[in-house]
Amino acid sequence: MVAQPAAIARTGSARPLLAVRGVTLGWRHERRDVVAAQNLSFDLEPGERLSLLGPSGCGKSTLLKAIAGFVPPAAGSIELDGIAITGPGPDRMPVFQEFDQLLPWRTVRGNVAWPLRASGRVKSRDEARARADDVLARVGLQDFADSFPHTLSGGMKQRVAIARALALQPELLLMDEPFAALDALTRRRLQEELLDLCEDLRLTLIFVTHAIDEAIVVGTR
Repeated sequence: MVAQPAAIARTGSARPLLAVRGVTLGWRHERRDVVAAQNLSFDLEPGERLSLLGPSGCGKSTLLKAIAGFVPPAAGSIELDGIAITGPGPDRMPVFQEFDQLLPWRTVRGNVAWPLRASGRVKSRDEARARADDVLARVGLQDFADSFPHTLSGGMKQRVAIARALALQPELLLMDEPFAALDALTRRRLQEELLDLCEDLRLTLIFVTHAIDEAIVVGTR
């Protein structure tokens, strides 16, 4: 994956929300170097929805993991609000396509509320519960707050994962093919729900997909 610097500047500010500069990503595999992305540069402004589009194996997910702080760049830099990303943080929340990303022993409400307290974003259990209930209502799952993950459909589990990410009020939402394993009708419905959330909450989003139609629907770029 190779890209050139974007020529987009934030209104009233010379600094973008996310700045990726000359990033190369790779790893060692069986005594050889594997390059996943090379000399990648772009800016992302608040409220933008960026689709990362490409075939399997071109480096999309590796780049998303680097922005999340899970993979260090071999070269270049990644900055959020002018600060170098050196590890994971609640200001960048990933949502993956796997349905087992929820804690099976916690209820839907518990899955959303627990990271709030674990990250220190809220201090009390009551505050975490109130915020969890609010965001579950936003994704249409308020009636399933006391349910456990094994009772939910795939699409509902993905909505819980999205709610969990939104509850932390991140600066950047990172989604790695979150609807790829769903049927076409459920995928389309969740795409529409995601767009509504992005508009209502002014979310800044990076969305990884290998589907051209999905990239067009979800992304502003």
